[in-house]
Amino acid sequence: MTDHAPTGDLPIGRGLLGRCPRCGEGHLFHGFLDLRPSCEKCGLDYGFADAGDGPAVFVILIGGFIVVFAALATEFAYQPPYWVHAVLWLPLALILTLGPLRPIKGLLIALQYHHKAREGRLERRGEN
Repeated sequence: MTDHAPTGDLPIGRGLLGRCPRCGEGHLFHGFLDLRPSCEKCGLDYGFADAGDGPAVFVILIGGFIVVFAALATEFAYQPPYWVHAVLWLPLALILTLGPLRPIKGLLIALQYHHKAREGRLERRGEN
C-alpha cells in the first residue's frame, strides 16, 4: 500500500485551491483575481508569478467549445426560438468562464513555482 499526498499537499493542488504554492497555508489571491505581493504565512514573494493571458485563453477555449457545441446540438435537435438560446447559453457561458478562471490562474502560477520558471534571459559567451 502506497501513501499518496492529498491534492492540497502538492504545489499544483495548492494552486488550484488558491493557496501559496510553497507552504499551502497562505492565500494566493487578494480579491477575485488580484495576486497578493507575498504569502502572509511563509513570506514567499509572488514577484515571479506572471500568468499573463493564459488563464483567460484556456477558459475561453474550453468554455466556448462547450457552449457552442451545446447551442448547435440544441438548435439542430429542437430549433427553439432565439430567446431560448439566450436564456440557456448566456448564463452557462458566464458560469463556464468565471467559475474556473481563478483556479486555472492559481494552477498556472503554481506550475511556474514548481518548475522554477523565470523570465527568459540571454547569456553572453566570452570571446576567445
